[in-house]
Amino acid sequence: MSLEGRVAIVTGAGGGLGRAHALYLAAHGAKVVVNDIAQEAAERVAQEIVAAGGKALPIAASVTDETGVAAMVARVMDVWGRVDILVNNAGILRDKTFAKMSLDDFRLVVDVHLMGAAVCSKAVWEIMRGQGYGRIVMTTSSSGLYGNFGQANYGAAKMALVGLMQTLAIEGAKYDVRVNCLAPTAATQMTHGVLSEESLAHLDPALVSPGLLALVGEDAPTRAILCAGAGHFATAHVTLSAGRYVGARADAGEQVVAHWPEISDRSGDIVPAYGFTQAERELASAGLSTDVAVTQR
Repeated sequence: MSLEGRVAIVTGAGGGLGRAHALYLAAHGAKVVVNDIAQEAAERVAQEIVAAGGKALPIAASVTDETGVAAMVARVMDVWGRVDILVNNAGILRDKTFAKMSLDDFRLVVDVHLMGAAVCSKAVWEIMRGQGYGRIVMTTSSSGLYGNFGQANYGAAKMALVGLMQTLAIEGAKYDVRVNCLAPTAATQMTHGVLSEESLAHLDPALVSPGLLALVGEDAPTRAILCAGAGHFATAHVTLSAGRYVGARADAGEQVVAHWPEISDRSGDIVPAYGFTQAERELASAGLSTDVAVTQR
């Protein structure tokens, strides 16, 4: 289970969960790029890694700064010649109810979480495809998967990362670029004030990071959503119910209402292999052969 020889970039690694990730990956043999918006914080964590016998490179850059991220990746390539692992961990909170939330705060959170992950993933994508190996982890959240009061911006960004993961995993498959999501629960600066003090005492970020080994190793899955906190691990799934065919009848809306229990029955749920599974099933139920139902691009 060693990561010896692998090069990992961890964003937002100057403290909290990112720091725990960086230390964990380094302890398993990876050379770690400690990225943070603050150079001092990045250097502090890098020094911890080096003091423990590992290899680390501190680089300050905002994940939303395309030029800064490109320069970071270029420096990593100059120093270590490859990028094997990217952990998109950087994030911020601007919690308020939707009624009180400004659109500026909505945009800012989406920009850092979603666009930041996209910028960093794009910066390493061709490198990983060219070397025929890559592991990318998006940091999602239960707030995105299931919703949380006062976190409309954060939840929207975090669920969007699941969609990004799903598509990148499909596009990266033939190049052995595997993309997964980690949904952590941890006591960090971002969760103080959200969780109780008693809960925070059990939520050491270091108890989340071991989940990375499954997501970034040689035998990593792809398109997995791993939920982790307090030493507990589980997977989440976006599923599709069997549903019911209603057709084009005049009372189709009334039929949907009348048959809602059957339409929403989860006993026959599947995890679709790709997005067009929904369209294929719908067209098949309308009588169209599944082998001609959808032509994928």
